[in-house]
This record gives sequence, structure tokens and C-alpha cells, in this order.
Amino acid sequence: MFAFIKHSGKQFKINEGSIITVDKLPQEKGAEISIEDICLVIGEDNSVSVSPKGKVICEIIAQTRSKKILIFKQRPKKGYRRKKGHRQDLTKLLVKKIELA
Repeated sequence: MFAFIKHSGKQFKINEGSIITVDKLPQEKGAEISIEDICLVIGEDNSVSVSPKGKVICEIIAQTRSKKILIFKQRPKKGYRRKKGHRQDLTKLLVKKIELA
């Protein structure tokens, strides 16, 4: 069974047992969360059904950070240079169960 869900402003195609990376969630590692009312399409084998009322149960397996992104600003002929970095906080989720409503 697979589903398309919407979380953190992004869409994911998930299966049971798949791992997805989303923006940081406040829960701790090992906690179970439920993503409700955001399943767009749910399919099994060759059949597909549109169901806005699905439920996905996930477990938090890690709180990590992304690779560093460098931001560099420069004004030509002025001697102005600024270098900054950014690392986004992320949460890795393990999809345990997909339920239809």
C-alpha cells in the first residue's frame, strides 16, 4: 500500500517501512506521531482511491541537520564581502502504518 501525503509544505510518496525526512518536529526520538487528514491518494497494487481522510502512523528515528549551505554576498569594486552558512534542522520518520478512514 502506498500513499501521497502532504507535510511541512511538501508532498511525499510513502510506503509502509519507508523513511522520509521532514522539517524539525518538537517530539523526541522514539516518539510516535500521527499524520491525519492529509492523505491525498491511497493505492494498493493496481487500484487507486482518492481519500482525504487517511491516517499515517510514523516513528521518529532521528533528529538531524542537513548539509551546510553557504551564502556569499559581494559588491564589486567596494571591498564588501559577507560569508554565511545555514544548516536546516530535520527529523527522520519511519512509516509504520497507513490506515484508511
